Amino acid sequence: MACLCVAFGTLYRTVWLTSQSLFSKSLGNNIPMVLRRKRLYTLSNIKPDEFKSVQYTTKDKVAYVTLNRPHVLNAVDEDMIIELHQSVILANDDDEVKVIVLAGNGKAFSSGFDLKKISELERSGKVLPGNQKMPWDPYIAYKSNEALREVFMSFWKSYKPTICKLHGYAGTNSLALCCDMVIMGENARIGYSSARVFGCPITAMWVYRIGAEKAKRMLFTGDSIDGEEAARIGLVLKAVPEEQLDDEVERLAKRMVNVPSNQLFFQKQVINHAIEQMGLFSTQRLATLFDGMARHTPEGMQFKKRMVEVGFKKAVLERDSGGDTLWPGLINSKL
Repeated sequence: MACLCVAFGTLYRTVWLTSQSLFSKSLGNNIPMVLRRKRLYTLSNIKPDEFKSVQYTTKDKVAYVTLNRPHVLNAVDEDMIIELHQSVILANDDDEVKVIVLAGNGKAFSSGFDLKKISELERSGKVLPGNQKMPWDPYIAYKSNEALREVFMSFWKSYKPTICKLHGYAGTNSLALCCDMVIMGENARIGYSSARVFGCPITAMWVYRIGAEKAKRMLFTGDSIDGEEAARIGLVLKAVPEEQLDDEVERLAKRMVNVPSNQLFFQKQVINHAIEQMGLFSTQRLATLFDGMARHTPEGMQFKKRMVEVGFKKAVLERDSGGDTLWPGLINSKL
């Protein structure tokens, strides 16, 4: 998605350090080096009661990681990224936790990145989505995007199973799709509208979940689909009426909590390994580079300019309308 992480360089530095293992307390030095290198976490000093944008609680062997900016539909900001990263660390270091549930407070899981807050600004020296001071440096964009991708992928790489409970809307679908399983409200919506202009999904999970043809259908159009359609094509595990969503997620989590952690770990690693051997990580590397490039194409630059001129909402409506609107300043390029 975007390069928020450079705004907090501490996260970038810690995400690649491998000196601390998630299971150092329980397994000591018995973890194979290959696994220690794959787990891209270190401990930080942030405690759950200091979180600003995420709630972290545990109950009955389940860790609940809840996006908590309901006043802006849980739009992702810098604090949320850091706190998501820390939440996965906390859950994996807690021997009492067997399963992690990711959810969002309020009307929606998440509306996506807080682009309204940052994209209506003129370009400056601060590295934010589409806001890097020109000339654009792909090296800076890649570093920050990679750190962000690894935070999302911490739910995939977590030693413990992760379930995403998705209601309302999932603008931050790169995060949701990194979970092991997604259960979705039937009327909830999921899609990647930035595929039209201004982005490339850095976790690249679409093709691994639904295959090449369906992934192309979604990313060539930027359309969103409801939960029933998402379940039908295999993008998510299951769709249920929203009033049943909480109970459905709890049933699934409780079915797993009495399975030994080592057994959950074994099954998850085998399945993840199969996907990773299909080229997941190399595909993500390409997507991470292309995401930065997509914001600096002629259309991406004009879209950024349009957001400054008319505001985020109007510019997005123009982009996503599907009409033949010719943007001022862009010759022979229609959106």
